[in-house]
Amino acid sequence: MFSTFLTKLTLIVKDSTLRMRLLFVVFALLVFRLLAAIPIPSIDVVQLENFFSNNQFLGLLNIFSGGGLANLSIVMLGVGPYITASIIMQLLTIMSPKLKALYQEEGEAGRKRFQQYSRLLTIPLALIQGFSFYILLQRQGIILDTALFTTITNVMVIAAGSILLMWIGELITEFGIGNGVSLIIFAGIVASLPTTLSQLLFTFDVSQLPLYIGFILVGILITAGVVVVTEAERPIPVTYARRVRGMKVYGGISTYLPIRVNQAGVIPIIFALSILLFPQMIFSFLANLNVAFVSAVSSAIVTGLSNQIVYAALYFFLVFLFTYFYTAVTFDPENISKNLQKSGAFIPGVRPGHMTSEYIAKILTRLTLVGAIFLGLIAILPLGMQALTGITALAIGGTALLIAVSVVLDLVKKIDAQVAMREY
Repeated sequence: MFSTFLTKLTLIVKDSTLRMRLLFVVFALLVFRLLAAIPIPSIDVVQLENFFSNNQFLGLLNIFSGGGLANLSIVMLGVGPYITASIIMQLLTIMSPKLKALYQEEGEAGRKRFQQYSRLLTIPLALIQGFSFYILLQRQGIILDTALFTTITNVMVIAAGSILLMWIGELITEFGIGNGVSLIIFAGIVASLPTTLSQLLFTFDVSQLPLYIGFILVGILITAGVVVVTEAERPIPVTYARRVRGMKVYGGISTYLPIRVNQAGVIPIIFALSILLFPQMIFSFLANLNVAFVSAVSSAIVTGLSNQIVYAALYFFLVFLFTYFYTAVTFDPENISKNLQKSGAFIPGVRPGHMTSEYIAKILTRLTLVGAIFLGLIAILPLGMQALTGITALAIGGTALLIAVSVVLDLVKKIDAQVAMREY
């Protein structure tokens, strides 16, 4: 196993194309970290630290900003608006047959147009989120300069920073390796590790040693569980019919169609957090308005979402829902059935066409149920630990760990695919 690893590592170093792709990813992430270190002007640092202390909502939002929110950088929104736009566009594929055809049936050109619509939708969402959050910070006394021109300028800079990160993420996807948006979130999580570890060491209490050991064990359990479920698959046997052309016989071979237990990967977690965070940001802003009814309703919603039981239930439900939703959008049994029939393949004991489609859909539904329940439980497990221990960092750390492990697995698979392609 170690020799295989060394062989692959040597191939990565020697292959100029693969090496350049990896270097491009590193360079793009360095640019992102540089942008995350540039703050907007007129910030009260002491008030900012007080506002961020023990605030789970801001901690989770900081994950999506790639760590740029903690110092109110010009990329404080991170890739949140782009993720929200992607969710809205994919939800619209259910309601609009034209958008569904564009995304699923019109090939690469259709997907590029669909992606362009997501980019365009990101612009107004970035402006809305930027304005809401900026006004919220102003009213908390964190931003000192409240002049209209400064507000407009800073909101535009914040929105532009989010759009710039979206562009960097897409460049990573196109010219690097892996999903650019996921890697930006991952880079923010890794960058925050030294600060988190230093805080733990500074506040280390010997009497809480069993708690720290328990947290480490749960972290190992989450990591192992994510790896096992992400790698698990159900093979469906497929046989290619024999065809005689001239003096040659084609087909007659048996293979299998792999269906993963967790077809959606880490996307449901990211989607669920985006859906939970965006309303909280908007209603937190509305709660500070001078309109009594709007303020009262918004405050009630924010208070409800702050309740741990309500938050955990919504989080689990959204992760479960988005696992099914994303699997349905990306994996179409009808298309698989048609492609098998066109290539002269069939599943033994199952009629080609509609019966094959139903058979694949039935297996996919059962497997997705297992994957969705597992992802939902893993997502709320740190929240349960936080409720038992009272340490807010556990919930944030658990979510970050879940995203980080899934992103690393996806990146390793894509590097392996590139290496395998060059070996052949």
